[in-house]
Amino acid sequence: MEKMRLYTAGTADFEIIRQDGRIYIDKTDLIYRMVKESRFVFLSRPRRFGKSLLCSTLKYYFQGRKDLFEGLAIGELEKEWKQYPVLHFDMSTCKNKYELQQIIDELHSQLDDHEGKYRVAHTEGSPGTRFKKLIKGLHASMGEKVVVVLDEYDAPLLDYLQKPDLLIEVRRIMQEFYQVVKACDADEQFVFITGITKFSQLSIFSTLNNLTNISMDPVYSALCGITENELLTVFDPDIQMLADRYHCPKEEMIDRLKLNYDGYHFCDGSEDIYNPYSLVNVFKSKSLDYFWFASGTPTFLFDAMKRFKTNLLDLPQLQVPVTEFDVPTEGMTSALPLLYQSGYLTIKGYDLLHNKFTLDFPNAEVKVGFMDNFLVSMMNLPNTGSRGFADDFYAYLYTHRLDEAMKAMQSFFAAIPYLEFGEKELDDITKYEAYYQVLTYVVFSMFNCRTYTEVKSARGRTDLVVFMPDATYVMELKMHGTAAEALAQIDSKDYAIPYQAEGKPVVKVGMAFSQETKTLKEWVVAR
Repeated sequence: MEKMRLYTAGTADFEIIRQDGRIYIDKTDLIYRMVKESRFVFLSRPRRFGKSLLCSTLKYYFQGRKDLFEGLAIGELEKEWKQYPVLHFDMSTCKNKYELQQIIDELHSQLDDHEGKYRVAHTEGSPGTRFKKLIKGLHASMGEKVVVVLDEYDAPLLDYLQKPDLLIEVRRIMQEFYQVVKACDADEQFVFITGITKFSQLSIFSTLNNLTNISMDPVYSALCGITENELLTVFDPDIQMLADRYHCPKEEMIDRLKLNYDGYHFCDGSEDIYNPYSLVNVFKSKSLDYFWFASGTPTFLFDAMKRFKTNLLDLPQLQVPVTEFDVPTEGMTSALPLLYQSGYLTIKGYDLLHNKFTLDFPNAEVKVGFMDNFLVSMMNLPNTGSRGFADDFYAYLYTHRLDEAMKAMQSFFAAIPYLEFGEKELDDITKYEAYYQVLTYVVFSMFNCRTYTEVKSARGRTDLVVFMPDATYVMELKMHGTAAEALAQIDSKDYAIPYQAEGKPVVKVGMAFSQETKTLKEWVVAR
């Protein structure tokens, strides 16, 4: 009987994974290199990207648990296996604490656990005071320096990004706690910190001048996540199982996995990295679903997009200077740093001459989920309000029922409640063609069609070009005009000609919108 394959989904505890015989991708050669090269390390990666498992692995390594590492790379590399006291803090438990005292209580709770584990007498004082006494006390009593692991250090702060007054207070609490890391330098063997963002004003960054940030170091680009080689070797039986279930060749299933879950790059020259959370859940559930967004979308991201009036049409193939990646969270002038650090955009290219990165959505899962959540958050649409429409709209297009697709779009736009805007603001924004261009772009992007706006040609700019598997759609929008005039512009400017050589049918669509009804008024289609 074939042995059951057990996955890491549902646990980030390295001991449980190894003792249960769960599938573990060996990153311990990189871990060994990291702990030998540096003493204070910071790593930024998107949520659910394996940071907590990495922290857990480090904890057991420094506890000297050689038995857990048998058969792994570090089992051969490490010769000493010394045991250090390890203080592992999971700061994600401080999320969603909307009273400051709750954050303080959570810090005290974790300190209580560590005191109990090492049988240290309970101490009094603030979280920072207790943290400092604990580090120095353990060093003195055990004779070995202390290892500190701070997982998701920024979790308590992200909830308060849109509340500057409260953010100041939360920062004060966390700064008093984190500054202990610098104060106890002489008592620490190794310090590892993970997070999504960078809060520069915290003393952990402003005074810890020997902190090594490996977030964009090519050597450690695959420290979290799954590489293509790891996918094809470790998960080879799982790929075949999925191919059999979906009745397709194995090579086609590999392509589908790549389209949906691959595409992350964390530096120039980084190999492709797959989202580990999504892949593991795909194999566990035996289904090609979108798991990353289903696990929760951070509200701070869309709040930042609203605050900085982010233009959605600017995001695909966005070119930005390298300096944009090191902008402190408090000093942001756009939502770009959060979009990149949170994993919604990733590096797709590097221009050495101008020192710029090209950013884009990493894969279909992120793009489709982002567009769906964009409508829910920015337009205050019900959570179930857009997915059903997207499925119906795609089905109409795929079966060449374009009139029905346009009617569905008309109804969908008309149903958007616009609760985010006041009446005056609504009148203002719906006067402009660009508003409907954004909505139309979102609609096509919700099922991962290649969609481009303001496409340059020899005689002008096409509003939208959409590449479907069996056709190319060339679309022109009019706010103050008719659908016939929009179609005539496509013909008079020869917008469709560049796509005729591709061998697929080219469908021309003229669309006119109404400010009064706030939706699509009429359309004309020519094949």
